[in-house]
Amino acid sequence: MAARADRAPLSRERVLAAAVVLADVNGFQALTMRRLAAELGVEAMSLYYHLPGKEALLDGVVETVIAEIDVAVGRLGDRGGDEDWRTRLRRRFLAARQVMLRHPWAPGLLGSRRTIPPGVYAYYDGIVGTLVRAGFSYHLAHRALHAFGSMPFGFVQEIFSPASAGGSTQVDTAEADLAAMANALPHLTAMVSTEAHTADNPALGWCDSQVEFEFTLDLLLDGLERLRG
Repeated sequence: MAARADRAPLSRERVLAAAVVLADVNGFQALTMRRLAAELGVEAMSLYYHLPGKEALLDGVVETVIAEIDVAVGRLGDRGGDEDWRTRLRRRFLAARQVMLRHPWAPGLLGSRRTIPPGVYAYYDGIVGTLVRAGFSYHLAHRALHAFGSMPFGFVQEIFSPASAGGSTQVDTAEADLAAMANALPHLTAMVSTEAHTADNPALGWCDSQVEFEFTLDLLLDGLERLRG
């Protein structure tokens, strides 16, 4: 394996970077200490000096993805008075989305963790700061965070997810499933059938296309602007 030729000192950062690559290829369900050690060309016990177990590994992977989002947002720079609060947050959320599209397994892992990485608090502090500087009260900023949901991290939670329910996201298979429901659920069936044809890349969910993400984001930002006024 190529990894065995790399004798750089083992570190927590190096282990987590390798874990993210492994998850990109096989999904986070494939992450085990033994498999990760094999990828790094070390004994599994060597990893425990840096991460005490599987749960710590998964928490660390989430931290790594959040840090990647921070870097992506940092690259946007500060344009000062050249952009309003909506543009600033829109650019931030879309930058986060690009990270999630590179790691489509990350939303599922993020939602499964019981601990919140410290970087999440700093990330949201920046969002609240943007809102307050634009004239929002802390009360309205709090409501805005609830309205945004997971969108600051570049994805939305799906109501309908055939794959997670044991179904299929393949259009032909999904349409066959829908045909059985057509009489009982005519409007829902017609809507999903139509959207299945228009979803070019539902990378982060059954119907979470880029267009739908941006539509929802703009709807929220415009609505908050009206409340700010």
